[in-house]
Amino acid sequence: MTEGTAVDTRPTKIVYVAEATAHGGRDGYVTSQDGRIALRVAMPPELGGDGDGTNPEQLFAAGYSSCFHNALTLVGQREGYDLTGSTVAAKVGIGPNKHRGYGLAVALSVSLPVLDAEVAARLVDAAHAVCPYSNATRGNIDVTILLG
Repeated sequence: MTEGTAVDTRPTKIVYVAEATAHGGRDGYVTSQDGRIALRVAMPPELGGDGDGTNPEQLFAAGYSSCFHNALTLVGQREGYDLTGSTVAAKVGIGPNKHRGYGLAVALSVSLPVLDAEVAARLVDAAHAVCPYSNATRGNIDVTILLG
């Protein structure tokens, strides 16, 4: 997908709002307003923690992979393709940036076993244009999409 000219991807109407609250940051817990999420959060050992809980990067990876897979399914259905057996896996990396803060990088691994490579690449590009996570991160973090 070409990064070229900026496109306004802001919603024209909000149709759903998710609510979550963090208690204690990276060494605490997170809950959702509806009670469906209640998770212990812990720093991974690579960042000096005990790893005894999930972390924001895992939650971001779960959200991005499921959102991108849904966008992929949507564009595939619009074009009449069966995406049975397809998967999207996300790796979210964190590390220091040049401004004494931290940044993220994402790698999405997409598997479309029932489609030829050309069709699969076209659908992945279309999903990247539709996915809210892709639209939110575009130009802000490196997102690599691997099609296998």
